[in-house]
Amino acid sequence: MKKFIIILVVSIILIQCKKENNFLVAKGQVGKITATTKVQELKSIFKNDSLVSNLDNGNFADLPYDEYMVYNKEGDHLLTIVPKNQKDSTSTIERVELFNKKYKTATGLGLSSNFRDIKDHYIVNKVESTFTTAVLFVDELDATITIDKKELGIDNFGTQKVALEQIPDLAKIKTFTLWFD
Repeated sequence: MKKFIIILVVSIILIQCKKENNFLVAKGQVGKITATTKVQELKSIFKNDSLVSNLDNGNFADLPYDEYMVYNKEGDHLLTIVPKNQKDSTSTIERVELFNKKYKTATGLGLSSNFRDIKDHYIVNKVESTFTTAVLFVDELDATITIDKKELGIDNFGTQKVALEQIPDLAKIKTFTLWFD
């Protein structure tokens, strides 16, 4: 009976670890996607989800790149995946944008995090401004994280520089993208 309980506990732990790895974000990894994952593997990786492709067909109205969106069974957008080479099923992945709060780093950084969570666990190597966001570059993760300028108290539309000191601890993450080199 004691052996049975030990086996049961170990099995539960292993199953839980496997589930968490499906949503783990790290340098060169988003869940089961790694730097060596090929586009042709996405269908099998997300066999229990819905994989929708938006392939560029050369029209100016379309996106200038191929992308694959992953939705779960409930219809929630999980990820958007962009390959390095367009129209090439053997291409590896260029970037993955997170859309679901379940995807997190080992330190718990994800879409539900704020700036304090970033600066407590990672070094922000550079900050760039767009018209509406501050883009944070986190080299340790090969990630870009954006924060809406409204979170910084900047309401005007412009590309004025943003310094790390201007970003409040409670500023929420708007987007989180992992880049694969």
